[in-house]
Order: sequence, then structure tokens, then C-alpha cells
Amino acid sequence: MKQDYNFGFDVYDDITDLTKVDAALLTEARLITQKAYAPYSNFMVGAAAIFNNGEKVFGTNQENASYPVGICAERVLLASAGILQTDEPIKTMAISYNNLSGAGQSNQPITPCGMCRQSLAEYENRVSQPMRLILSGMEGKVIIIQSAAQLLPLSFGSDSMK
Repeated sequence: MKQDYNFGFDVYDDITDLTKVDAALLTEARLITQKAYAPYSNFMVGAAAIFNNGEKVFGTNQENASYPVGICAERVLLASAGILQTDEPIKTMAISYNNLSGAGQSNQPITPCGMCRQSLAEYENRVSQPMRLILSGMEGKVIIIQSAAQLLPLSFGSDSMK
């Protein structure tokens, strides 16, 4: 038996088409890219999230000369969220990047890597609430996904360990 997996997402031409709240969060994600530590790739990633209670948390990628030791902005943010607001769900996370390598631009939406997708799905499971994702570069199109788990179909989770 064949089964299909499909999900929808919203695409906007640019930040001016977003709600005031979403535009503000994306602006913060774009600004926080300046704090990224990416001396090897010059690919600066920033994430900004708002909890249900209105508080915010931020993260940036942190590279290391030993590449596997680096950590993505999304997981930096989730680690901070787990300590700062242990039981408070994240309502929305905005992720942006600034490609300073000269090899490309920063005008297309960015999506989380596989490891981050797994971490985002685990976080949603932990707090029992979907987390909206706003994905963009420093300019251009914006994608909004209603649940991070949609990015990782057939994910490994706590039910897999039973």
C-alpha cells in the first residue's frame, strides 16, 4: 500500500506581507545573525523565538575549527529555551541567514538542517504544541510552516523507543 505525505505552507513575497508580530520576529532573527560565530563558512544564521507568554529567546550558529563540534542557531536557541523557560512552549521561531562568503546571496528562505529538524520535532513533542516556523533570508521571499514536525515525516521520537 502506497501512502503519501504532503503538507502546505504559506509563501510571502517579502517581510512587508507579514503580520506586524511575524515581521518583528523575523527582523530580530535577521539582526541577530550579526552575533553568529562563523569564521570558516561566513554563513551567519540567526534564530529568534517567542514563547506563548510573550518572552523571547535567540540563537546563532557557533562554528568550530573541528566542524562537527559547531552548533546551529536553532539548537542554540532550543538549549537556551529549555533552561530559561523550561515548561513554556515556543509559539513561533523565525530563522534567517546572511551569507557573507561571497559565494551566494541571502535572498531565499533557509530551512533547518536534518539534525535541527529532529531537535525541533522533539521540542514540539516535549511541550505538546506545534511551533510555527518563519523562514527567510535577509530579504526576499518568506515561508511560514505551521509546525516544525512537518519538516520531518516519519521522525524518530519517544514512541519509537517503546
